[in-house]
Amino acid sequence: MNRRDFLSSTLAGAALLAPSAYLFNRPTWAATSPVAGPRKLTIASRTLDINGKSAKVFGLIGPDGKPGLDFDAGGTFDVSLINALDEPTLIHWHGLTPPWADDGVPDNPAAQLKPGETRAYAFPVGPGGTHWMHAHTLQEQNLLAAPLIVRTAEDRRRDEQEVVILLHDFSFTPAAELLAKLTGTPAVAGNMPMAHMNHMMPGTNQAMPMMNHDMPGMNHPMPGMAMPAPGGMQQMMPGMMGAMDVNDIDYDAYLANDRTLADPEVTQVEKGGRVRLRIINGATSTAFTVTTGALGGELVAVDGQEIEPVGGSAFPISMGQRLDIRLSIPKDGGAFPILALREGAPERAGIVLATAGAAIKKLAIAADTKGPILDAGLEPQLRAIAPLAKKAADLQARLTLTGSMAGYTWAIDGGDLLKVKRGQRVEVSMVNMSMMTHPMHLHGHHFQVIGINGRPISGAVRDTVFIPHMGEVTVAFDADNPGRWPLHCHHLYHMATGMMTFVTYDQLG
Repeated sequence: MNRRDFLSSTLAGAALLAPSAYLFNRPTWAATSPVAGPRKLTIASRTLDINGKSAKVFGLIGPDGKPGLDFDAGGTFDVSLINALDEPTLIHWHGLTPPWADDGVPDNPAAQLKPGETRAYAFPVGPGGTHWMHAHTLQEQNLLAAPLIVRTAEDRRRDEQEVVILLHDFSFTPAAELLAKLTGTPAVAGNMPMAHMNHMMPGTNQAMPMMNHDMPGMNHPMPGMAMPAPGGMQQMMPGMMGAMDVNDIDYDAYLANDRTLADPEVTQVEKGGRVRLRIINGATSTAFTVTTGALGGELVAVDGQEIEPVGGSAFPISMGQRLDIRLSIPKDGGAFPILALREGAPERAGIVLATAGAAIKKLAIAADTKGPILDAGLEPQLRAIAPLAKKAADLQARLTLTGSMAGYTWAIDGGDLLKVKRGQRVEVSMVNMSMMTHPMHLHGHHFQVIGINGRPISGAVRDTVFIPHMGEVTVAFDADNPGRWPLHCHHLYHMATGMMTFVTYDQLG
């Protein structure tokens, strides 16, 4: 049987599972027919069972009644976005490069969709890749996100089964209350746009000492300390990277395709077959390490952009990032957990790949050991298949990421330098002078990672790059899409309290 025609489905008779009403691994894309006219994408409410409790969350439902959308590379993003909620919202197309007016950040420049409103989008979808879409408001915390997959002709020719995994962190506490606990301020409207929140709660341009706070659900493991130079933390404090501020919120659940490991999704795979995992970290403030266990694997793309394959069985993924991992299923078959380990903590999420008739063991939600602390170790190993053309920089900017747990204020110093001209090659060095890590995302563009801690590399093409504690990363991009484009930390609460600036073109036409 050709694996491109193989159906990805839950295993009949698997004792662990009840059927899910919101499954990601639909019948394979190869069997679907082209869609004529605009596709309806509905922003809706739905109900999940999480830890035995009913949870009302949001969702992005495609025309087939399932989450998300998929397109052919080189086609048109022809979508009718329908707001079926009773509150305003808007959706950002993370990984695509639309015209600025269609980017999906409220009031930058488009207004939010009112309840019941429909808005049409039509722009080139671009090349292939694993992307996603999500609210650019606190509604993102309430699972307002879904996959957005763009497939190439080569994807269609590959004899491999695709499995999409969307990771989330979930809390029964509303996002506005989580933010209020962090900041020590009154809760604000749950769907307030980030740009508005930045004006209400400005970040500081000074690195502030950390403090311990006794707030339920918040982790602040380390008292105040002086800030060393970028890249010098390991030398000054060997073995203490795990003692930095890692997770500032303890969530009620960690999800893979809307399910915890108490009731994971089980996807049937073929003995001796090949599988391509498309993994999206849609969590708002949780980084993970994805492990493929006994299977091992090859990392073949990051943020939807192909790289020279990198072998391994454990791959870091920060908020907003994506990983494409190719696996080979043994001819003898079996059950193979694909797990996402929470950074610096024992909690985990995941799915199970299993061949027909395989015994599936129950998986504990908490592992015996804590997940690894993320660092920049993988980044220098990545090489883009299609790097940027070699070109001298027309503009160089140096940004400093600052902030602390004290007062929970975060900022980007130097953002006023990011006024560019169309056609320029722009290089941006981001220096993290805070005690938390920051996955930095640029809208409307893809950039290439060209430096780590001052050392030049020819790295991956991305849209979201991880900046370690006291680390420095340099990226380059071409200014070929005029607008006022956000550059921000993809930790939702860092962005909400100030860690966002803009790349602004001096001509918008």
